[in-house]
Amino acid sequence: MLDPAIAAFFSERKAGWLKKKLKPDMTEIEAREVENECEELFSLESWLPNAAKRAGQMSISTHPCTFSHPSSRKNKNGFVTSVIVNTSRKADGYLRSGNTNVETDALGNAAVLDVYKFLSIVTEDGGTVLEHIQQDSELGKSLLNIKTETYDNLKTGFMEMVLSDETLITSSKIKQVYFPVNGGYHQLSILTNSGMVFELRKRVDALRFSDTVKEGRELRRNNIYSESGYSEIYNITTIGYGGTKPQNVSVLSNQNGGKAHMLLSVPPMLEQREIKFPTKDFFIQNLHYYDCKDILERLDNIFKIERDGQIPLEKIRMGRDRCLGDIFDMIFQKMMALREASTNQFWSETSRLPAWQKLWLCEQHREQRIEHDDWLDTLCKQIADWIGDAYKSSTKHPVMLGEAERYYIKEYIDDNKELLR
Repeated sequence: MLDPAIAAFFSERKAGWLKKKLKPDMTEIEAREVENECEELFSLESWLPNAAKRAGQMSISTHPCTFSHPSSRKNKNGFVTSVIVNTSRKADGYLRSGNTNVETDALGNAAVLDVYKFLSIVTEDGGTVLEHIQQDSELGKSLLNIKTETYDNLKTGFMEMVLSDETLITSSKIKQVYFPVNGGYHQLSILTNSGMVFELRKRVDALRFSDTVKEGRELRRNNIYSESGYSEIYNITTIGYGGTKPQNVSVLSNQNGGKAHMLLSVPPMLEQREIKFPTKDFFIQNLHYYDCKDILERLDNIFKIERDGQIPLEKIRMGRDRCLGDIFDMIFQKMMALREASTNQFWSETSRLPAWQKLWLCEQHREQRIEHDDWLDTLCKQIADWIGDAYKSSTKHPVMLGEAERYYIKEYIDDNKELLR
């Protein structure tokens, strides 16, 4: 007695054949003759030998070469070696062959598709017909035990679909990688795991078009709360294999119309950093004359006020101090922003900052800043010199600053230096 799945396969084939052959204007006798012909054609004694002879026209493969190019299967060296990967499942965190249960694909003559479907039938015990034949199981032996052909010949014929020549053949139409090994090269042919490709499509379609997802979208559209919610996958691209003839690529390609989904795979979008931690010198990379151009122009106007004019000297000095305070405040704000950024952006291995600037700007040196003062004196002198240079370089016809003016700027910075600690 045939396995129910095998019996259903032949019943389906018979029904399809009769649908094409039976005509409404046939007599009862003619119809019976067609039915008898059908029974004969799809009997095990007739169908199995014919199928075994045709099996070699198709090759079972987990990584069909035709996904790289539909014409890559045959070249002057013969047929490209069919690859069947059998790897065990391992909890290594990788999406790879063996870790995902996917269908095995096949490529070759589409007219032999019925043989492939027959060998792929899953029987009651969970094994496929092909596995039973390979393992010489009781089911396999009883299935191929017919009068018109020997068991060995039938098995040899069906095994042609999974066996390939020992000679390894690739194709120039397949992407090649030459990997250096011991002074030479190992040639690798990059192939597509078609079972995984179409398993991805199946899962993505289930996420996008299942009844649960449709209900969730409808609830969201109507602004109604959903306990389960639903997931969405954005930026999906659909790729087509085989053009108008997906059957020329593989069986799974034909079953899916040659269409598969591709998930978005691009580098992450990096946010533009508003604050960039210096790598060489704060006063060159982070502090620029144009940052305080307006302040320096105000300072220049104050320096050029006539001392014996109508504006009291006290107000002139207050205006000068206000300008110096604004510049100091700008430096202070940059300092605070850089200290916050230092935890993520400062790398001691690549930094070429002077030691005193590292101490000043890096948050991890907070305790050292409190314990030592040498760096602070160096910083105050540097700020005072920078203000003098900025005024001279960014102002048209600047006033020549004497020792007294430069000394006062340095003194002003020293009076507020604890804010820099």
